[in-house]
Amino acid sequence: MAAVVAEPRRQTLHRRIRLIVGVTIGYNVIEAIVAVAAGSVASSAALIGFGLDSTIEVLSAAAVAWQFTRPDPERWEKPTLRVIGVAFFALALYVTASSVLALIAQERPEHSTVGIVLTAVSVVVMPFLSLAERRAGRELGSATAVADSMQTLICTYLSAAVLVGLVANSLLGWWWADAVAGLVIAGFAVREGIEAWRGDACATSVGMLLEEHDHEHDHDHEHDHER
Repeated sequence: MAAVVAEPRRQTLHRRIRLIVGVTIGYNVIEAIVAVAAGSVASSAALIGFGLDSTIEVLSAAAVAWQFTRPDPERWEKPTLRVIGVAFFALALYVTASSVLALIAQERPEHSTVGIVLTAVSVVVMPFLSLAERRAGRELGSATAVADSMQTLICTYLSAAVLVGLVANSLLGWWWADAVAGLVIAGFAVREGIEAWRGDACATSVGMLLEEHDHEHDHDHEHDHER
């Protein structure tokens, strides 16, 4: 059941959620660029996969936001989500192949200070963004915002997995830890791909969906008055 929130407070929460989602997407763009670059330099399958996953997360949000700017958004929903799902499946295939080949060839990735700092920052930043959005979403009574906050929390776990792999490789010489972290990313990518294929767009632009949700409520109220 939707929470009863006064209109001024509701508008404040809408702005807060839009801001949080915007910051999250902006951070993921930077995260993707730095991770892919650092991963390429260090020959780290986990870092490259981490960066590509962030890229697809951003493209997913942008694609659904674009969808809701169309005159008939429902028409584009299924094909948009199917494209996103295929992208995640392709990422899973690429990272799995890279990680397995690295394990077979016993490829030893180089130490990556940039990668360790990046994933450590993500482990700290992402929970705060997730908590802020979850609180706002619960007060507003928005299941979509709460679901999106959980997606951000999942990114925290992913960051932690890559961080452990990078640190284990650098400090303990566990070269295989990087490849294992890559396989963890592949598993997450398959999960997200399946959700997108089924139509679970929890990585969407929450602000756009909230606006759509409000329009539906307004339409329902008008319909009730007509009765």
